[in-house]
Amino acid sequence: MSDEPVLLDVEDGIATLTLNRPDVRNAITHEVSTAMIDRLNEVERSDARALVVTGSGGSFSAGGDINAMTSRMSGEATLAESVRRIHLETSRAIERVAKFHLPTVAKIDGAAFGAGANLALACDVQVASPEAKISFGFRQVGLAVDTGTSYFLPRVVGLNKAKELVFTGELLDAEDALDLGLFNHVYEDFEAEADAFVRSIAEGPTVALETSKRALNQGLEQSLDQAMTREAAHQAAVFETWDHREGASAFMEKRDPEFAGE
Repeated sequence: MSDEPVLLDVEDGIATLTLNRPDVRNAITHEVSTAMIDRLNEVERSDARALVVTGSGGSFSAGGDINAMTSRMSGEATLAESVRRIHLETSRAIERVAKFHLPTVAKIDGAAFGAGANLALACDVQVASPEAKISFGFRQVGLAVDTGTSYFLPRVVGLNKAKELVFTGELLDAEDALDLGLFNHVYEDFEAEADAFVRSIAEGPTVALETSKRALNQGLEQSLDQAMTREAAHQAAVFETWDHREGASAFMEKRDPEFAGE
């Protein structure tokens, strides 16, 4: 496998971003953060219709860069440098995933820990293997939450449960994460079932799905009237797409639509 910190593959409308530092369980280092943003820029210029984020070597991501933490302790890095690394590098990469225009799927095998757990939640949907685990255990290294925990986690599990998970640092197995809604699916035949799920999204009406994603994200901050008004404006734009015409024709002809992503 390549020694690039983040790999990118685009095939059949699916862009797969793979964190490729298995020796450190795909920790989000300076090199990984920078490469993630570079690869996402490449995806934007591609013909991809869905994005998958995953990790190599049986781990999703162990989270923050422990080497950077220890360099701060030894005096090799200043406090300002440490804060800058978290805010301008790791957080920026995770935010870039969260705001990405395409539907995004976290494909989780092994542990997603700390910032790695936030990277998983930054995606729109989370699919996992039975071996997957997730934790927001910043307390394990004596730190407060960062990289979006206070934003992502309460929106999925509610404020009280989010506090419990942060206060205890509990490492949830796949079934417990599924029960809490942190994972959408746990697949026994992980690779085949996860790939089929992603393919079903990539083969959908891409413009409509992108537009729906924006509406759902914005809806959390809006009144019902504001949401409905925005949806009407969004829908007017989607009416002009080829995929809408194809979908309407397929419905009338009682056949499955063949969307082109246009």
